[in-house]
Amino acid sequence: MTKIEKVLFTGKTHTTESGKAHALNLKLTTPGNRIAPEYAFEAVQSHPTAEQLFAGAWSACYIAAIGLAGKELKVDVPASLAVDIEVDLGMTGNAYFLQGRIHVTMPGVDQQAAEAVARLADEICPYSKATRGNIDVALSVATA
Repeated sequence: MTKIEKVLFTGKTHTTESGKAHALNLKLTTPGNRIAPEYAFEAVQSHPTAEQLFAGAWSACYIAAIGLAGKELKVDVPASLAVDIEVDLGMTGNAYFLQGRIHVTMPGVDQQAAEAVARLADEICPYSKATRGNIDVALSVATA
């Protein structure tokens, strides 16, 4: 896998469960926007980038996979679960590449159990499967 030498842009998402059946809260960042993120799209009417859309779809899929992994491993996934995914567009030489970072937050869950759930979710999620071996992806888990 080729490592990115220069990051040109990063699409970021923050995904949580909304408490309603099959509903998610998804926040996208706006590139170059200096106002509060919660008002970014209304204020500047920016359009999401491909990296943001990919990260958003990936995070929605991944958070659902966490629910499945938690059931399979008999780990209670907290309602305060959050998934942050960043997708970088970058260059190495004259070629363009993607790379990603997944950060899972599972407050109150034992660190080892949370990591096991996150790893199994990564095996379940079709977006993770599609990127595996194709782009560099880092996975991290926090429980506090």
